Amino acid sequence: MKFAIVSKGDEKSNTLSEKLKSYLTDFKLEYDEIEPEITISVGGDGTLLSAFQRYRHRLNDTAFVGIHTGHLGFYADWMPDEIEKLVIAIAKTKCRIVEYPLLEVIIYYNNERQEEHYLALNEATIKSVEGTFVIDVEIKDELFERFRGDGLCVSTPSGSTAYNKALGGAIIHPSLESIQIAEMASINNRVFRTIGSPLILPAHHKCIFRPVTHKDFLIGIDHLTFVQKDIQSLQFRVADQKIRFARYKPFPFWSRVRASFIDE
Repeated sequence: MKFAIVSKGDEKSNTLSEKLKSYLTDFKLEYDEIEPEITISVGGDGTLLSAFQRYRHRLNDTAFVGIHTGHLGFYADWMPDEIEKLVIAIAKTKCRIVEYPLLEVIIYYNNERQEEHYLALNEATIKSVEGTFVIDVEIKDELFERFRGDGLCVSTPSGSTAYNKALGGAIIHPSLESIQIAEMASINNRVFRTIGSPLILPAHHKCIFRPVTHKDFLIGIDHLTFVQKDIQSLQFRVADQKIRFARYKPFPFWSRVRASFIDE
């Protein structure tokens, strides 16, 4: 079996990564950063997002495992003191593959620039570079509302526990193939009105944002943020691809939610 390791880059994570690499190669597993069958993230949830973006072109061939070197994270099954158990599990047992839905984002431009495609594990966000954010929201090719406010967040079910939750969005079980739209500080008064509530769309529904005033936006795809200019529209839907996690021990979704947000 071929494996790769993505480290957060701090001393603790790097030391643990080197130890993990040594142990696994002792079991005759091959370290391969190009075509890994298992990718091990050592750090935090941000490190797992980085690993996902690095290997998003191999989602059908790579499964992910998370080890947290800080506080317990949502995507991590393993803690540093369990590294020997994880090594034996990878080397000696067959894992259970769990798949989570992803978000597909397509950005179209007003000029002749080719559209750009992205995948998000957690969420995509859109904010104006300057001035009030004004955008038309279409669902199933029909205008739903004209949104005014700070921005919008479109999240996956697994990403519903991240920025979406901070915006007051619902937590969605990742077995439900869906996306969620949450508002950022919408403007609601006697003149302007938004739905004022998160929207959950099923897999067969797509959502399109069409700019009304400004054409330049600050776009976030998981942990990456960049400015995109002269945007014509943005399309969001449940992606055809899924992320695959290698499970070597049970850690049910609602147990993750409880461990991440309620347990002390």
